Parts: sequence; C-alpha cells; structure tokens
Amino acid sequence: MTAAVRAELAPAKVNLTLLVHGRRPDGYHELESLVVFADVTDALTLDPSLPFGLTVGGPTAQVSGPIESNLVIHAVRELASRIPDLKLGAFDLAKHLPAAGGIGGGSADAAAALRLLARLNGLSLDDRRLIEAARAVGADVPVCLESQPRMMRGAGERLGPVLALPRLNAVLVNPGLPVATEEVFAELGLDKGQTVKAPPHVPVASALKTDTLLALLQDGRNDLQEPAIRRQPEIAAVIAALQAQPDCRLARMSGSGATCFGLFPTLGAVFDAVRNLRREHRNWWIQPATLGGLEA
Repeated sequence: MTAAVRAELAPAKVNLTLLVHGRRPDGYHELESLVVFADVTDALTLDPSLPFGLTVGGPTAQVSGPIESNLVIHAVRELASRIPDLKLGAFDLAKHLPAAGGIGGGSADAAAALRLLARLNGLSLDDRRLIEAARAVGADVPVCLESQPRMMRGAGERLGPVLALPRLNAVLVNPGLPVATEEVFAELGLDKGQTVKAPPHVPVASALKTDTLLALLQDGRNDLQEPAIRRQPEIAAVIAALQAQPDCRLARMSGSGATCFGLFPTLGAVFDAVRNLRREHRNWWIQPATLGGLEA
C-alpha cells in the first residue's frame, strides 16, 4: 500500500435492543435502538491517484450484489452532489460481513467511504453536507459514521450522545440466509400513522458496569425478531443454539436479521462457543467479537 492510499474499517453494527413505536405517515417506522459496533468488519481503501471506481472482493463479495448498486457508490455520489470539485479516487472493498444480515454491512461500507472522503478533503465528521449525504444513502448510515455506542431513534436520523459502555464479549452467527428488511417490517402489519403502545426503553447510560448493562439488556427486546422468524424460521434455531452454549448470558437477533448475537462473560467462553457452534453448524457464519465502538 502506498502512502497515498487511505484505509478504513467498516465495523458491523449490532442492535442490542430495538423497539418499534409505530409507523409514521411518511411510511418509515419509528424506532428506538441501542446500537454498538463489533470488531468484525469489512475493509475499504481509497487510492486518490486513480480514477473514481469500486472493486469488491473478499469472502462474501459474491453475495453483496452488483457494483452499480453498492452503497459505497451511492455514498460517493451523494457527497459529490453536495460538494463541487470533491476529490475522489479508486475504492477497493474487502467484504467479510454477510449480506442483508441485520448488522449494517452495506451501511458500514458507505460510512467508511464517507470517512475516507472526509479525510481526503479535510472535512469534519459533523460537516452538515457529510451528514446529509449519509442520511440520503440509508437510515443506518448516520450512526455508522462515527461507529460509537449510542441510542438511535426515529428512522435512524435522531442520534443520542455517544455512550461510554463496557465492552461486551460476543459471538455473531448468521445462518447464511439473507432477510429483506422491507419484508420484515411488512410482517409487522402497521398502517401509516399507526402507533404501538410499548414499554419505555431500558434506561441505558454511560459508565455502567458490565453486569448492570447485561441485566438491563435482558429486560430489553428486538421487536423485529418474531416477524423475522416468521420469514426465516432458522433464525429461531440460531438463537436456540446460542442459548444452549455454556455461560451464554443473552441471545438475540440484531436489526432485521438474520444475524444473531450471544453475550458471554469472558473471551474464553466466547471461543468455546465458537468451537462448539462451528463443529455443529458448518454452513453458518460464526465469528467471535468484542462489542463497543470503532477505535480512534
């Protein structure tokens, strides 16, 4: 890699909780979600000495869709439409995250592209044009820009302050079945303007101890989990397999699925669970992970 080439990791987004409060008149669903990020990532590089373009490789590249619809391309075009003479270059994306997996792989890639362009063009991450471009690409892209733990509300456009949470030891599992987000939301059967009476979100704040955070998470839920299971019943098998592992403190689906996470007290318990699961489910995507935020 030459000195001019810039690189960014695109960490998986994990929804530890996700409440649906209704469906807005504009058709978007009103959400409230506690989001963290994993040290399981895609990787993106930018070579400004080459013409604008995108190449995609890596273990999950074949299921990531056509180049022209990649969210990296979308993000670049959205930012370029707002900033005349934006410096660009050639992007190379290494895909490791499952496609349509509920952990924001495409959104993380788009956010990584925006961070690379921000560095190249001397923009701050709170630049209004950068944030507008992120929102135009997708609901999860704004929270992926900084990739730090925080509450995400609305359709993803309202972000709470960064939360200083303890790092969590986790196993991420995807059964190799993509789940279309729009189909899962359709399973909720909410009409435009319809609200849902839901209990208040778990009161997560900064500086919590790990045991306190885990106890709060156990009182939370993901309102998309059951609708997703109706679309892909194997998600229930993934959650059951995680729950069956020794010392699993919590197993839940992330986002709209099908990726699920299990939380464990130690890294040793994580690696034991990974070995067990890989032996029993050879076709599943199974990764040890630490959940927190993107390292500065």
